[in-house]
Amino acid sequence: MIQVVSRAFDVLRCFEGHETRLGNLEISSRCGLPRSTVSRLTHTLTRMGQLVYLPRDQKYRIGPSAVAMSTSMMKGLQLRNLIRLRLQDVAEQLPGTVGFVIPDRFHLVYLEYARAANALGLHEGTGSRISMASTAAGFAYTAALDVDVGDALMTEMEREIPEHAETLKSRLEGNRRHLREQGYVVACGTWSPHINGVAVPIWSPQYQTFVVATIGLLSAMFDEKRLHREVAPLMLNLGGAIGGLLEGAEGDIFASRLERKALPVPTHNNNKIIKTEDTNELEAGARRPRPARSVRARDGRR
Repeated sequence: MIQVVSRAFDVLRCFEGHETRLGNLEISSRCGLPRSTVSRLTHTLTRMGQLVYLPRDQKYRIGPSAVAMSTSMMKGLQLRNLIRLRLQDVAEQLPGTVGFVIPDRFHLVYLEYARAANALGLHEGTGSRISMASTAAGFAYTAALDVDVGDALMTEMEREIPEHAETLKSRLEGNRRHLREQGYVVACGTWSPHINGVAVPIWSPQYQTFVVATIGLLSAMFDEKRLHREVAPLMLNLGGAIGGLLEGAEGDIFASRLERKALPVPTHNNNKIIKTEDTNELEAGARRPRPARSVRARDGRR
């Protein structure tokens, strides 16, 4: 049953970006599932209203039930708008794309983003998916997980996409060490030889996992030294600001008075360590109860 549900979500994930109409063969190719399995899943999803079949095209598109479900999730726009404003503050100071991403199996999805008018080289937008194995955001997310949870995620990744797992595994210990010591992670040329990035993981009480604030910049303009010197301090402050928003919104995400709350931005000590005990175990297939607290970049509090 769990496998069926997982595969159904894999099918729904295929309907993203501008390619909203897909046939069973295209879905099968994207999911890596047998066409007969895809056919059964699309039939069931159509009966549930999650997909709609277009006889003329012999293709499917997202159905009204899926739209309704996503619309209910969008009720948190007040919080997202506040997060977008914080991203924009950073984008106005750096010529890159600043994003707020959440994990989705072996990828991360842009929930919000901001971009300077003069930004070059990286044009991800809301809903875009990026790999955990090659991006600063993925490095930060996996480094923030408890060691046992991160290792379990790596084991699952090795089964499904071994080439990605190999890339990520070779950097994991170094990323964990840098995160403990500095509160952020960098990636230089791993996603693209022309893009360097910085990312800060943040504990989310709403999602009960880590989310990530990340930025991508042209490597020709921002080499690794400049990332540490100029970009990292801004991203650490951004992580602290978003962490404050998430913590303040816990249990009250949709309340209008959220906008009237003073933003609790923590003071930072560069030498403090982010602790990762009590972190998420969703990727390992289990959850344990914990107090809902946000990670504050560099001051070690969650």
